[in-house]
Amino acid sequence: MLPDIRRALKKILPVLLKAKEDNLNEADTVQRLVMFFEEVLGYDPLEEITREAQIKDKYVDLALKIEGNIRLLVEAKAAGIDLRDRHIDQAKGYAAEGNIRWVVLTNGVIWSLYHLTFEEGLEYERMFLADLATDELDAAARQLALLHRRSIRSGELDDFWAMRTALGPASLAKALYTEGVLRLIRRDIKRREGVLVDIEELAESFHAMLTPEAREKIGPVRVRHKRPATKAAAEATTPELKRASAPEPVPPPGEGQKPA
Repeated sequence: MLPDIRRALKKILPVLLKAKEDNLNEADTVQRLVMFFEEVLGYDPLEEITREAQIKDKYVDLALKIEGNIRLLVEAKAAGIDLRDRHIDQAKGYAAEGNIRWVVLTNGVIWSLYHLTFEEGLEYERMFLADLATDELDAAARQLALLHRRSIRSGELDDFWAMRTALGPASLAKALYTEGVLRLIRRDIKRREGVLVDIEELAESFHAMLTPEAREKIGPVRVRHKRPATKAAAEATTPELKRASAPEPVPPPGEGQKPA
């Protein structure tokens, strides 16, 4: 369960909003971020919050450590700067050097969390964006609670990524664009509408309903058809399975009957 940070967040919120109003520089913003990570997210400022952390020959604004290992990089910007995805370009390089999967971009008021993958080149995806100036406090607290020391230590942040991946467009498309699933939907359409549709056309229709962003992540529609059983697979069936699936023999007339 995620920690409840609403009270601590509400207490420090005026400090962060005032920093934006006063257009504080980056160094002063970082001071307030250290306070935020300590008082709201539970990090030890002496042992777990590192300023200008060095990764090989490069430095990042803040790094959050748990049990001596860097788990989260923070790219901090001045309080008055409007944030853009491109602002994490520098932190992405640091993360790749240290094989660190999570990067936060923030100016103290706006918080964006990114997950990085390195399997096929360096790619990143924004997991959430919380704006403390406009979002409801409860909603922002639920998102920022994922960054709490306890959440990261217990694996809540990684579970969040796994769930987002499972429910993402690419994963759902793999489940939807299968012959078995599409045949079930086609059967329901036939029952209700009296029309038998082609499963390839059905898949294309689903694809057309999606947002452009989802279609881009999924790529071209490819229906996954069932593979026909091969001869080798049939021959590999064990005698026990063959006997279990064979029909029971019917005794000849008269056999097994009790004498009168």
